[in-house]
Amino acid sequence: MCGIVGAVSTRNIVPILVQGLQRLEYRGYDSCGVAVYADGLKRARSTARVAELMTQVEAEQIQGGTGIAHTRWATHGAPAVHNAHPHFSYGPGEVAATAAGRIALVHNGIIENHDELRAALQARGYRFASQTDTEVIAHLVDSLYEGDLFEAVKAATKQLHGAYAIAVFCKDEPHRVVGAREGSPLVLGVGKEENFLASDAMALAGVTDQIVYLEEGDLVDLQLGRYWIVDRSHRQATRPVRTVQAHSGAAELGPYRHYMQKEIFEQPRAIADTLEGVEGVTPELFGDGAYRVFKEVDSVLILACGTSYYSGCTAKYWLESIAKIPTQVEVASEYRYRESVPDARTLVVTISQSGETADTLAALKHARSLGMEQTLTICNVATSAMVRECKLAYITRAGVEIGVASTKAFTTQLAGLFLLTLALAQVRGRLTETQEAQHLKAMRHLPTALQAVLALEPQVISWAEDFAGKQNALFLGRGMHYPIALEGALKLKEISYIHAEAYPAGELKHGPLALVTSEMPVVTVAPHDALLEKLKSNMQEVRARGGVLYVLADADSRIDSSEGVHVIRMPEHYGVLSPLLHVVPLQLLAYHTACARGTDVDKPRNLAKSVTVE
Repeated sequence: MCGIVGAVSTRNIVPILVQGLQRLEYRGYDSCGVAVYADGLKRARSTARVAELMTQVEAEQIQGGTGIAHTRWATHGAPAVHNAHPHFSYGPGEVAATAAGRIALVHNGIIENHDELRAALQARGYRFASQTDTEVIAHLVDSLYEGDLFEAVKAATKQLHGAYAIAVFCKDEPHRVVGAREGSPLVLGVGKEENFLASDAMALAGVTDQIVYLEEGDLVDLQLGRYWIVDRSHRQATRPVRTVQAHSGAAELGPYRHYMQKEIFEQPRAIADTLEGVEGVTPELFGDGAYRVFKEVDSVLILACGTSYYSGCTAKYWLESIAKIPTQVEVASEYRYRESVPDARTLVVTISQSGETADTLAALKHARSLGMEQTLTICNVATSAMVRECKLAYITRAGVEIGVASTKAFTTQLAGLFLLTLALAQVRGRLTETQEAQHLKAMRHLPTALQAVLALEPQVISWAEDFAGKQNALFLGRGMHYPIALEGALKLKEISYIHAEAYPAGELKHGPLALVTSEMPVVTVAPHDALLEKLKSNMQEVRARGGVLYVLADADSRIDSSEGVHVIRMPEHYGVLSPLLHVVPLQLLAYHTACARGTDVDKPRNLAKSVTVE
């Protein structure tokens, strides 16, 4: 995912900016850049590594006390220098190649309404040198600038829809950097007569250990020896300054009790990063040659383990209903040891957070040994073995996930798999332009929708208090929400050590109903879809046996709380993408139940984050 570093100082901050980028290299990137004030705006950008950027900076003797720097993943425009951050605004009618530039800006996240803003700015005479939504923000700030950068950024953020973290400076106010965040992290580093911004405290390791974690909607104004923050209502806000040890910057918890909780709440940002710049559905999102591969295949085989397997099970519903392509999902450790019927016209898809999962790698190699050479991976680590082994890849941008129980890696995998579904549907003539636009609009809204779901945490905590004293739990779902029930059960057993199982709700009367008593909580995923009435019948079967229901219902599901029926209403029905929303309360339920039981949430017994042995 993208990384931001910014600084205001009396010393040359270019080495600090570049070193900060180096500390963020673990996120992965394909371009980087730095901009400073030095009698005007000076900039260096590169599609090589940060080390090469430093060489370029030194060769061009770029120095300054105010500046910003960035690492970027390219999906919003090709990985090219003209799309790399920082972006400048050159004013209406000016040409980038000849103008000096007034505003410099870097940005993480995705702006949902960038097309509308771009059109309005073009009508005012602004010219665009890139395909990014970031340049839109730079021009927007410039268009609103009337001598006060903070006020210009404040006005600009009122017009932005989506998730973002930005850092901006202006040549007319050379000792000032302004930052803002909404759905994407940004921290303030406090120094002596100097201040810093970064997307991750690790970027400031060795520079300052005084860190302020900005909250959603915050704007921050950095100047020499002073800073101030306003909240989303533009009232002055005080945020605590935390001492962060330099060596632990990357693992800083901020306001959270555990990494798992932090990572659950990072999901809006992770989804925004994963979808950054996806303006249209195209096979090339998955790499060069993807169109040819997608044209040649007539079935899909998904190989994965654990949580990643459940993301594949969810994708099967999408692939078969939207792309109309036959899909098999296999547990990697089983597939590699059984006799199967190979088909060279199958697209083999592996899913892995780390890209180093031993069973999945072995299953991939086994499939290739059977003559199935069309391979693609959905993975969170661009430099991993899985990416190297596969022809095609979609790199999710969940960022570093420390908690053993995967959360944001799962939802970003679902986002990547849905894009794969749309790309295959397009190539197979199953996706109209109208459908594509509707699906992409829904995907761009996901970070905002996820924020609304996370606001349900207090209601989930109430459920967790009930679950803490239980020893067993049952999870029910139907259709594409059955894998979400499976994932919810897995999370609960992983970290709370409560025995939990999931079933398709229609199977309840074929066995599991024998287990239902008042001591067996039954969690039901109940979106308002075509199977809702069938699901209600299954719920009645539970109530008739004295079972207690815990129901995740859409606002219009017409399921009400009553004795033995506890209902949490989701903020909105989200159609085919609702699995990404319904899984979040199940993650929170597992987390808070584990907290109530006093288990080691981030390091559950007997489990490891990356399983690299059989």
